[in-house]
Amino acid sequence: MFDNKDKTEINELGEFGLIEYLTKAVELTQSTTLKGIGDDAAVLDFSNKKTLISTDLLLEGIHFDLRYVPLKHLGYKAVQVNLSDIYAMNGKASQITFSIGLSSKFPLEAVEEIYEGALIACKKYEVDLIGGDTSASAQGLVISVTSIGYGEADAIAYRSGAKEGDLLCVSGDLGGAYVGLQLLEREKQIFLENPQIQPDLEGKDYIVERQLKPEARKDLIQLFETYGIQPHAMIDVSDGLASEILHICKASQVGCKLYEDKIPIDPMTYDTAREFGLDPTVCALNGGEDYELLFTVPQDAYDKVKNQLDITIIGYITEEAAGCEMISKSGNVHPITAQGWNAFKK
Repeated sequence: MFDNKDKTEINELGEFGLIEYLTKAVELTQSTTLKGIGDDAAVLDFSNKKTLISTDLLLEGIHFDLRYVPLKHLGYKAVQVNLSDIYAMNGKASQITFSIGLSSKFPLEAVEEIYEGALIACKKYEVDLIGGDTSASAQGLVISVTSIGYGEADAIAYRSGAKEGDLLCVSGDLGGAYVGLQLLEREKQIFLENPQIQPDLEGKDYIVERQLKPEARKDLIQLFETYGIQPHAMIDVSDGLASEILHICKASQVGCKLYEDKIPIDPMTYDTAREFGLDPTVCALNGGEDYELLFTVPQDAYDKVKNQLDITIIGYITEEAAGCEMISKSGNVHPITAQGWNAFKK
């Protein structure tokens, strides 16, 4: 990726020199940030708001493959997938910390690309980078991001708030990130077998971007505020629609009815899944990494959500004893089971 004659060894700077070098372009924009990078701890002030905090860990070889993930995209994605957890609480993200562990194979220029991607995400989502850490790693690249945000006490949406009769809704479309991953993995195998063959991703930009550069749904939180929509329960779709539905139902002690023909799937996702011999519905249910928002609202919010082009009503909440079921396109009833991604699966 980098020409040896152009690369700079990180040990030339040392840890504190590296931190100073990487964070020199950081600008603080949030009124809630009183002190950012440069002291032993950051200082924040959320006044009378409730504070939201979430942390994600990304490991090379487990969560990403550097053979097809550009470093700038990786930095961007690491930030936005973490911000997604704040939005999943119906909160506003305001700050992050960004920590990185890396082996000696990474020159300074590689680390710069990762941080550049992270700072692009910070600027787009209007959050401050207020701290972090750097360390040597014997296990390849490690990225840890902590996101911080806030919300009004009565506006925060927990997984446990779904009520019988609620409408089950989801933003955007599903399955694209998983199908994009299958495409990237296929092209990687072809390249490993014959390095002379260039990857063929033409016409597949949308699903490749869904995997490499997904976007957290900050816009949906703004939409809720604009139209006075208060979700009873909400979660982001990181591990697949089925898994997230079951999380909400378990936490809320309810059941649900999901309609297969209502699950939003982009035509490119659908067609490419078929090319791979995959069922598009299964990709949406179990694929993960779409980072859309799954939420429930009371029935009297129907008129507010029905005309939102980026929201689809996919089912409704039932009593717990009714179980969690999907009604297929052919009218058959199937129990919803989670077969999504498991970080500890061997």
